[in-house]
Amino acid sequence: MDISNRKAYHEYFIETKYIAGIVLAGTEIKSLRTGKASFNDSYCIFHQGELFVKSLHISEYAFGTYTNHEPLQERKLLLTKRELKKLEGKIKEKGYSIIPLKIFINQKGLAKMEIGLAKGKKLYDKRETIKQRENDRDIKRKYGI
Repeated sequence: MDISNRKAYHEYFIETKYIAGIVLAGTEIKSLRTGKASFNDSYCIFHQGELFVKSLHISEYAFGTYTNHEPLQERKLLLTKRELKKLEGKIKEKGYSIIPLKIFINQKGLAKMEIGLAKGKKLYDKRETIKQRENDRDIKRKYGI
């Protein structure tokens, strides 16, 4: 089960990737296992030295009761202190942001999020990416790769 943020690769240059744990409630993990999450406009921010993901939409669990979670609440990401300090230093540079790339369940059954240190693309960069993708597709079609 992987939920990917395909739009992130179109909007940003991803420089480095990190795997972070996510602090979730019981109904959130159940909803994630059914694939009910959306990355629309989600991003990561630092608050008092801790990293949080904002506007990640995890749908309410269908069989949840009054204990159901809030779909758009902030969720804490778990990284080592060294990784957090490195990311916080990079974020202070102009143009960098931390973007969630995908959510997956590892072999131990824990929810993990792949985040990327990203730099925004300009419009001409986006056009270049589209052109390169179309060229690769034509080559594969022509040579049957």
